[in-house]
Amino acid sequence: MILCCGEALIDMIPAPSGGEDGFIPRPGGSPYNTAVAIGRLGTPVRFLGRLSTDFFGEMLVRRLSKNAVGTDWIIRSGENSTLAFVKLEPGKEPAYVFYTKGSADSSLRPGDLPPRLIPEIRCILFGSIAMTMEPIATAIETLIFRENTPRGPVISLDPNIRPFMIRDRDAYVKRFEGWVGASTIAKISKADFDFIYPGLGLEKSLEKILTLGPRMALTTLGPEGARALLLKDNGTILDVSAPVVDLPVADTIGAGDTFHGAFLSWLEGAGKMSREGLLSLTEKELYEALFFANKAASLVCSRHGADPPSRGEVDALGL
Repeated sequence: MILCCGEALIDMIPAPSGGEDGFIPRPGGSPYNTAVAIGRLGTPVRFLGRLSTDFFGEMLVRRLSKNAVGTDWIIRSGENSTLAFVKLEPGKEPAYVFYTKGSADSSLRPGDLPPRLIPEIRCILFGSIAMTMEPIATAIETLIFRENTPRGPVISLDPNIRPFMIRDRDAYVKRFEGWVGASTIAKISKADFDFIYPGLGLEKSLEKILTLGPRMALTTLGPEGARALLLKDNGTILDVSAPVVDLPVADTIGAGDTFHGAFLSWLEGAGKMSREGLLSLTEKELYEALFFANKAASLVCSRHGADPPSRGEVDALGL
Protein backbone atom coordinates (compact mmCIF):
# COMPACT_ATOMS: atom_id res chain seq x y z
CA MET A 1 0.00 0.00 0.00
CA ILE A 2 1.13 3.52 -0.84
CA LEU A 3 0.47 6.51 1.45
CA CYS A 4 0.18 9.91 -0.24
CA CYS A 5 0.66 12.94 2.03
CA GLY A 6 0.05 16.62 1.42
CA GLU A 7 -2.30 19.14 -0.07
CA ALA A 8 -5.74 18.51 -1.54
CA LEU A 9 -7.22 21.56 -3.24
CA ILE A 10 -9.58 22.80 -5.89
CA ASP A 11 -8.10 23.62 -9.29
CA MET A 12 -10.12 26.36 -10.95
CA ILE A 13 -9.79 25.43 -14.63
CA PRO A 14 -10.38 28.10 -17.32
CA ALA A 15 -13.78 27.71 -18.98
CA PRO A 16 -14.76 30.84 -20.94
CA SER A 17 -18.50 31.33 -21.35
CA GLY A 18 -20.37 33.89 -23.41
CA GLY A 19 -17.18 35.76 -24.25
CA GLU A 20 -16.28 36.19 -20.56
CA ASP A 21 -13.56 34.50 -18.51
CA GLY A 22 -14.82 31.72 -16.31
CA PHE A 23 -13.57 28.76 -14.27
CA ILE A 24 -14.78 25.26 -13.44
CA PRO A 25 -13.78 23.71 -10.07
CA ARG A 26 -11.90 20.41 -10.24
CA PRO A 27 -10.33 18.42 -7.38
CA GLY A 28 -6.53 18.61 -7.48
CA GLY A 29 -3.21 19.05 -5.70
CA SER A 30 -0.12 17.05 -6.59
CA PRO A 31 -0.24 14.29 -3.91
CA TYR A 32 -4.03 14.18 -4.25
CA ASN A 33 -3.80 13.65 -8.02
CA THR A 34 -1.14 11.00 -7.47
CA ALA A 35 -3.36 9.15 -5.00
CA VAL A 36 -6.20 9.12 -7.54
CA ALA A 37 -3.81 7.90 -10.26
CA ILE A 38 -2.61 5.05 -8.02
CA GLY A 39 -6.17 4.09 -7.09
CA ARG A 40 -7.26 3.98 -10.73
CA LEU A 41 -4.34 1.71 -11.54
CA GLY A 42 -5.65 -0.78 -8.99
CA THR A 43 -2.91 -0.37 -6.38
CA PRO A 44 -3.90 -0.05 -2.71
CA VAL A 45 -3.48 3.57 -1.58
CA ARG A 46 -4.40 5.91 1.27
CA PHE A 47 -4.36 9.68 1.61
CA LEU A 48 -3.11 11.52 4.70
CA GLY A 49 -4.13 15.14 5.10
CA ARG A 50 -6.55 17.68 6.50
CA LEU A 51 -9.60 18.57 4.40
CA SER A 52 -12.34 21.11 4.85
CA THR A 53 -15.92 20.32 5.76
CA ASP A 54 -17.06 22.88 3.15
CA PHE A 55 -18.65 21.71 -0.10
CA PHE A 56 -15.28 21.73 -1.86
CA GLY A 57 -13.93 19.46 0.86
CA GLU A 58 -16.87 17.14 0.31
CA MET A 59 -16.02 17.08 -3.39
CA LEU A 60 -12.40 16.18 -2.61
CA VAL A 61 -13.26 13.32 -0.23
CA ARG A 62 -15.96 11.98 -2.53
CA ARG A 63 -13.51 11.71 -5.47
CA LEU A 64 -10.95 9.88 -3.35
CA SER A 65 -13.53 7.33 -2.23
CA LYS A 66 -14.83 6.90 -5.78
CA ASN A 67 -11.30 6.04 -6.92
CA ALA A 68 -10.55 3.46 -4.19
CA VAL A 69 -8.31 5.77 -2.14
CA GLY A 70 -8.50 5.09 1.61
CA THR A 71 -9.66 8.12 3.62
CA ASP A 72 -9.15 6.78 7.16
CA TRP A 73 -6.31 9.22 7.89
CA ILE A 74 -8.04 12.35 6.62
CA ILE A 75 -8.91 14.88 9.31
CA ARG A 76 -11.90 17.13 8.61
CA SER A 77 -11.92 20.73 9.83
CA GLY A 78 -13.85 23.97 9.42
CA GLU A 79 -11.19 25.99 7.56
CA ASN A 80 -11.85 26.75 3.90
CA SER A 81 -10.46 24.60 1.09
CA THR A 82 -7.42 25.83 -0.84
CA LEU A 83 -8.15 27.23 -4.30
CA ALA A 84 -5.68 27.17 -7.21
CA PHE A 85 -6.59 29.20 -10.29
CA VAL A 86 -4.95 27.84 -13.43
CA LYS A 87 -3.88 29.74 -16.56
CA LEU A 88 -3.26 27.69 -19.69
CA GLU A 89 -1.35 28.94 -22.72
CA PRO A 90 -0.31 26.89 -25.75
CA GLY A 91 3.27 25.64 -25.55
CA LYS A 92 3.73 26.74 -21.93
CA GLU A 93 3.58 25.04 -18.55
CA PRO A 94 0.35 25.76 -16.62
CA ALA A 95 0.56 28.89 -14.44
CA TYR A 96 -1.11 29.00 -11.02
CA VAL A 97 -2.36 31.45 -8.42
CA PHE A 98 -2.97 29.83 -5.02
CA TYR A 99 -5.29 30.96 -2.23
CA THR A 100 -3.94 29.09 0.79
CA LYS A 101 -3.92 31.33 3.87
CA GLY A 102 -5.57 29.57 6.80
CA SER A 103 -6.84 26.77 4.56
CA ALA A 104 -7.68 23.30 5.85
CA ASP A 105 -5.02 21.32 4.02
CA SER A 106 -2.20 23.70 5.00
CA SER A 107 -3.25 23.34 8.66
CA LEU A 108 -2.17 19.71 9.14
CA ARG A 109 -0.14 19.55 12.38
CA PRO A 110 2.38 17.03 13.75
CA GLY A 111 -0.21 16.06 16.36
CA ASP A 112 -2.55 14.99 13.54
CA LEU A 113 -0.18 12.24 12.40
CA PRO A 114 -1.02 8.61 13.17
CA PRO A 115 1.26 7.49 16.01
CA ARG A 116 2.42 4.55 13.90
CA LEU A 117 1.87 3.31 10.37
CA ILE A 118 0.17 0.01 9.62
CA PRO A 119 2.53 -2.73 8.28
CA GLU A 120 0.78 -2.63 4.88
CA ILE A 121 2.26 0.82 4.14
CA ARG A 122 5.29 0.08 1.96
CA CYS A 123 5.74 3.55 0.48
CA ILE A 124 5.23 7.16 1.58
CA LEU A 125 4.88 9.81 -1.12
CA PHE A 126 5.26 13.51 -0.28
CA GLY A 127 6.26 16.90 -1.69
CA SER A 128 4.71 19.76 -3.69
CA ILE A 129 3.35 23.03 -2.26
CA ALA A 130 2.54 21.33 1.04
CA MET A 131 6.25 21.63 1.81
CA THR A 132 6.11 25.43 1.39
CA MET A 133 3.31 26.00 3.93
CA GLU A 134 3.13 25.67 7.69
CA PRO A 135 2.30 23.79 9.79
CA ILE A 136 1.80 21.07 7.15
CA ALA A 137 5.46 21.14 6.00
CA THR A 138 6.67 20.44 9.54
CA ALA A 139 4.04 17.73 10.00
CA ILE A 140 5.06 15.83 6.86
CA GLU A 141 8.75 16.40 7.57
CA THR A 142 8.21 14.88 11.03
CA LEU A 143 6.59 11.83 9.44
CA ILE A 144 9.29 11.13 6.86
CA PHE A 145 12.15 11.65 9.32
CA ARG A 146 10.40 9.31 11.74
CA GLU A 147 9.83 6.60 9.13
CA ASN A 148 13.27 6.83 7.48
CA THR A 149 14.78 3.71 9.01
CA PRO A 150 16.66 0.77 7.41
CA ARG A 151 13.53 -1.37 7.57
CA GLY A 152 11.09 1.44 6.97
CA PRO A 153 8.94 2.05 3.90
CA VAL A 154 10.25 3.40 0.62
CA ILE A 155 9.99 7.21 0.76
CA SER A 156 9.40 9.00 -2.54
CA LEU A 157 9.72 12.76 -2.98
CA ASP A 158 8.31 14.95 -5.76
CA PRO A 159 9.02 18.62 -4.91
CA ASN A 160 6.85 19.86 -7.81
CA ILE A 161 8.19 23.34 -7.15
CA ARG A 162 6.07 26.49 -7.59
CA PRO A 163 8.64 29.29 -7.18
CA PHE A 164 6.05 31.94 -6.30
CA MET A 165 5.18 29.91 -3.17
CA ILE A 166 8.78 30.16 -1.89
CA ARG A 167 9.83 33.38 -0.15
CA ASP A 168 13.37 32.37 0.81
CA ARG A 169 14.97 30.24 -1.90
CA ASP A 170 18.17 29.45 0.04
CA ALA A 171 16.24 28.32 3.11
CA TYR A 172 13.98 26.17 0.93
CA VAL A 173 16.91 24.51 -0.86
CA LYS A 174 18.60 23.69 2.45
CA ARG A 175 15.43 22.11 3.77
CA PHE A 176 14.80 20.37 0.43
CA GLU A 177 18.20 18.67 0.62
CA GLY A 178 17.25 17.32 4.05
CA TRP A 179 14.09 15.80 2.54
CA VAL A 180 16.10 14.28 -0.29
CA GLY A 181 18.46 12.75 2.25
CA ALA A 182 15.51 11.08 3.99
CA SER A 183 14.08 9.76 0.70
CA THR A 184 14.66 6.51 -1.15
CA ILE A 185 13.43 7.95 -4.47
CA ALA A 186 13.66 11.58 -5.57
CA LYS A 187 11.53 12.43 -8.62
CA ILE A 188 12.61 15.85 -9.87
CA SER A 189 11.66 17.57 -13.11
CA LYS A 190 13.95 19.71 -15.25
CA ALA A 191 11.96 22.77 -14.14
CA ASP A 192 12.58 21.83 -10.50
CA PHE A 193 16.32 21.51 -11.14
CA ASP A 194 16.40 24.92 -12.86
CA PHE A 195 15.09 26.45 -9.62
CA ILE A 196 17.09 24.38 -7.13
CA TYR A 197 20.45 24.33 -8.91
CA PRO A 198 20.32 27.05 -11.60
CA GLY A 199 23.07 26.74 -14.17
CA LEU A 200 24.34 23.39 -12.87
CA GLY A 201 22.83 21.38 -15.72
CA LEU A 202 20.87 18.14 -15.70
CA GLU A 203 23.76 15.68 -15.42
CA LYS A 204 25.49 17.35 -12.49
CA SER A 205 22.15 18.01 -10.79
CA LEU A 206 21.27 14.31 -10.94
CA GLU A 207 24.72 13.38 -9.64
CA LYS A 208 24.35 15.85 -6.75
CA ILE A 209 20.96 14.42 -5.79
CA LEU A 210 22.41 10.91 -5.52
CA THR A 211 25.19 12.16 -3.24
CA LEU A 212 22.55 13.41 -0.76
CA GLY A 213 21.32 9.91 0.12
CA PRO A 214 18.50 8.54 -2.07
CA ARG A 215 18.95 5.31 -4.02
CA MET A 216 17.14 6.55 -7.10
CA ALA A 217 16.89 9.85 -8.93
CA LEU A 218 13.99 10.11 -11.39
CA THR A 219 13.57 12.95 -13.83
CA THR A 220 10.84 13.72 -16.33
CA LEU A 221 11.88 15.38 -19.58
CA GLY A 222 8.58 16.32 -21.21
CA PRO A 223 8.35 15.00 -24.79
CA GLU A 224 11.79 13.40 -24.40
CA GLY A 225 10.44 10.89 -21.88
CA ALA A 226 11.91 10.05 -18.50
CA ARG A 227 15.16 8.85 -16.96
CA ALA A 228 16.13 6.98 -13.82
CA LEU A 229 19.49 6.63 -12.09
CA LEU A 230 19.68 3.80 -9.56
CA LEU A 231 22.66 3.74 -7.19
CA LYS A 232 23.67 0.15 -6.42
CA ASP A 233 25.42 -1.10 -3.27
CA ASN A 234 28.72 -1.45 -5.12
CA GLY A 235 28.68 2.21 -6.14
CA THR A 236 27.71 1.63 -9.79
CA ILE A 237 24.79 3.54 -11.29
CA LEU A 238 22.14 1.93 -13.48
CA ASP A 239 21.11 4.68 -15.92
CA VAL A 240 17.91 3.97 -17.89
CA SER A 241 15.68 6.11 -20.14
CA ALA A 242 12.28 5.44 -21.70
CA PRO A 243 10.20 7.37 -24.25
CA VAL A 244 6.74 8.87 -24.03
CA VAL A 245 3.85 7.75 -26.25
CA ASP A 246 2.96 10.00 -29.17
CA LEU A 247 -0.60 11.07 -28.35
CA PRO A 248 -2.31 14.43 -29.01
CA VAL A 249 -1.72 16.81 -26.09
CA ALA A 250 -4.73 18.62 -24.61
CA ASP A 251 -2.81 20.00 -21.59
CA THR A 252 -0.18 18.80 -19.13
CA ILE A 253 -2.10 19.23 -15.86
CA GLY A 254 -1.43 16.23 -13.64
CA ALA A 255 1.18 14.67 -15.96
CA GLY A 256 4.01 14.57 -13.42
CA ASP A 257 1.65 13.40 -10.67
CA THR A 258 0.34 10.58 -12.86
CA PHE A 259 3.87 9.57 -13.87
CA HIS A 260 4.94 9.38 -10.23
CA GLY A 261 1.89 7.38 -9.20
CA ALA A 262 2.21 4.98 -12.12
CA PHE A 263 5.91 4.39 -11.47
CA LEU A 264 5.24 3.55 -7.82
CA SER A 265 2.26 1.38 -8.81
CA TRP A 266 4.50 -0.63 -11.13
CA LEU A 267 6.99 -1.18 -8.31
CA GLU A 268 4.25 -2.31 -5.94
CA GLY A 269 2.69 -4.63 -8.50
CA ALA A 270 6.04 -6.15 -9.42
CA GLY A 271 6.91 -6.90 -5.79
CA LYS A 272 9.76 -4.37 -5.83
CA MET A 273 8.35 -1.89 -3.32
CA SER A 274 11.01 -2.18 -0.65
CA ARG A 275 14.49 -0.80 -0.19
CA GLU A 276 15.96 -4.20 -1.06
CA GLY A 277 13.56 -4.70 -3.98
CA LEU A 278 14.49 -1.35 -5.48
CA LEU A 279 18.18 -2.27 -5.48
CA SER A 280 17.43 -5.58 -7.21
CA LEU A 281 15.86 -3.91 -10.26
CA THR A 282 17.38 -4.96 -13.57
CA GLU A 283 17.82 -2.65 -16.54
CA LYS A 284 14.83 -4.29 -18.26
CA GLU A 285 12.62 -3.92 -15.20
CA LEU A 286 13.55 -0.29 -14.69
CA TYR A 287 12.79 0.43 -18.35
CA GLU A 288 9.40 -1.28 -17.99
CA ALA A 289 8.59 0.81 -14.91
CA LEU A 290 9.55 4.05 -16.66
CA PHE A 291 7.67 3.21 -19.84
CA PHE A 292 4.56 2.19 -17.89
CA ALA A 293 4.68 5.55 -16.08
CA ASN A 294 5.24 7.40 -19.38
CA LYS A 295 2.23 5.70 -20.95
CA ALA A 296 0.03 6.79 -18.05
CA ALA A 297 1.39 10.36 -18.24
CA SER A 298 0.89 10.48 -22.02
CA LEU A 299 -2.74 9.44 -21.58
CA VAL A 300 -3.44 12.13 -18.98
CA CYS A 301 -1.88 14.73 -21.31
CA SER A 302 -4.34 13.69 -24.02
CA ARG A 303 -7.22 14.84 -21.77
CA HIS A 304 -8.17 18.15 -20.21
CA GLY A 305 -7.28 18.45 -16.52
CA ALA A 306 -5.87 15.88 -14.09
CA ASP A 307 -7.82 12.83 -15.26
CA PRO A 308 -5.51 9.81 -14.74
CA PRO A 309 -6.10 6.62 -16.75
CA SER A 310 -7.18 3.23 -15.51
CA ARG A 311 -4.90 0.20 -15.60
CA GLY A 312 -6.88 -1.12 -18.55
CA GLU A 313 -6.31 2.08 -20.54
CA VAL A 314 -2.55 1.97 -19.89
CA ASP A 315 -2.30 -1.72 -20.82
CA ALA A 316 -4.39 -1.15 -23.97
CA LEU A 317 -1.65 1.11 -25.37
CA GLY A 318 0.55 -1.95 -25.71
CA LEU A 319 3.71 -0.85 -27.48
